[in-house]
Amino acid sequence: MTNSTLNLALQNESSTSTVYAYVTGQALDNNNALVIMQADGKTPYYPSSPSSTGQALAVNCAIPLGAPGTTAVVTIPRIAGGRIWFCLNDTLTFLLNPGPGLVEPSVSNQSDPNYLKTWGFCEFTFNDSQLYANISYVDFVSIPISMTLTNTSGASQHVAGIPQNGLATISNALIAQNKSDGAGWDQLVVSNNGSVLRALSPNTGHVLNNNLFAGYYDSYVNAVYSQYTSTPLSVDTQAQWGVVQGTVSNNVLTFPNVGSFAKPAAADIFSCSTGPFAASATNTAEMGAITARLAAGFNRSTLLIDASQPSNDVSSFYSTSPTNFYSKICHAANLDQRGYAFPYDDVQANGGADQSGAVYDGSPQVLTVAVGGIGAHT
Repeated sequence: MTNSTLNLALQNESSTSTVYAYVTGQALDNNNALVIMQADGKTPYYPSSPSSTGQALAVNCAIPLGAPGTTAVVTIPRIAGGRIWFCLNDTLTFLLNPGPGLVEPSVSNQSDPNYLKTWGFCEFTFNDSQLYANISYVDFVSIPISMTLTNTSGASQHVAGIPQNGLATISNALIAQNKSDGAGWDQLVVSNNGSVLRALSPNTGHVLNNNLFAGYYDSYVNAVYSQYTSTPLSVDTQAQWGVVQGTVSNNVLTFPNVGSFAKPAAADIFSCSTGPFAASATNTAEMGAITARLAAGFNRSTLLIDASQPSNDVSSFYSTSPTNFYSKICHAANLDQRGYAFPYDDVQANGGADQSGAVYDGSPQVLTVAVGGIGAHT
């Protein structure tokens, strides 16, 4: 059983003194109510439901981090679906809808008041059994964020994140990749007045431009479905269903007595949740386990290399084209090559190396999260 509260040590490792943090989520010990920590870093704010959409928060929830090199300590209750947000040189705008529902900052809505600001977040869940946290690039990558989890015995886990120039490295690599294949990777780079704000994931990029990456994966998908017409694809569900096998007939990959998958489009692969990867109405949990491993295989382009998924050969990930070059580039830019770059980037073979940039412990003492990338280290 974890303690009822947890300390977050939020460090300003940027070059600006104007850095604000926000902590949001669902309060597990208060009927899963929406909770936002107030500016003092100690008082939870439980918004009431407003009478209309787009209402301002009733209290100040911008937690100042102070000058470069300083740390703000925030004490949180148990929270599910938590996010720690950071904004450099400005504050973020959060709004409330009836429910209450939180209107979060968006990188896919160009009319969002935060769209041209410099911000990012990491994710966590702190429940009665453990703290789990990760750095997330599923939607986009922007400011460097790293984390260190120390438990009550003094042991620690560290996720390095990207260095101070990491966004520039990623953006330049996306532009270079587009010069190589013309697929549209440069469209993922978002700039304002000549400065790069963020690099979008291909899934987010597709939201802004529905034609982006149309047909990108077709040749690879066709080759995969051709290969598994004559030989079975084995998928380790890594759950009670064990290893299941599927074969292709009439362009449908079928796992007998479980379910089947039509050919996915690029948008389905990048989202991991549409088309054949949408939640199945039958055998939902087992199909979900297969979906996660299939989607990971497509994003990492390992399905023609390894007939047993998930692949345990990390060196083969993204080694062929087409592939999810955004994910490849993000991983390469992270000092320890770890970070959640697509929705199932936590899929790994049993005993395999973590790709997702996660830390977790059943007896957490403090989660230290640094923003800005100065002094970033493995």
